[in-house]
Amino acid sequence: MNQQQIFLISFGYFQKDFLDKIAEDVRREFLNPVNIREGHLDLSGFYDPARRQYNGNSMLKHVDANFSSDDSKTMGLFSVDLFIPILTYIFGQAFLKGRTGIASLYRLNNERYGMTRDEKSMLERFSKVVTHELGHAFGLVHCHNPVCVMRSGTYVEDIDQKGQHLCELCRELSGIY
Repeated sequence: MNQQQIFLISFGYFQKDFLDKIAEDVRREFLNPVNIREGHLDLSGFYDPARRQYNGNSMLKHVDANFSSDDSKTMGLFSVDLFIPILTYIFGQAFLKGRTGIASLYRLNNERYGMTRDEKSMLERFSKVVTHELGHAFGLVHCHNPVCVMRSGTYVEDIDQKGQHLCELCRELSGIY
């Protein structure tokens, strides 16, 4: 894999230490320098009042057009409920072999599912989603290895069950190591 700068752009209210931990996980997984930036974006144009959610396709295209560059990978980090027209919700998405992805924390906290707040679980889930979407940006497709972070995840339980890292095959396909 070519040495490429990775930018994590915060479009929500994320604490610095939370973002620093995500950045460190990404740096360790992709062996590329990671920088955190703050972004400002009026989300009202992406809101679908009928669904009471934000259009992930439109947001991804906007982040790509306005915050990304060809010599880096960029992840927009959000805390709103994302959807794409064919799915009820998404945790994130990215352009395959592209330069941009997005991820949202919205559906990753335990309280949403009637469980006790657990910051550690939320951080691990978000790190997996960000790593997974960056994997797509680096050209990886979904993996069938049950512990690979590139395994598809429709439900939060799927995210909990998969591992934090790329499997050996995905590392090989991506050129890492």
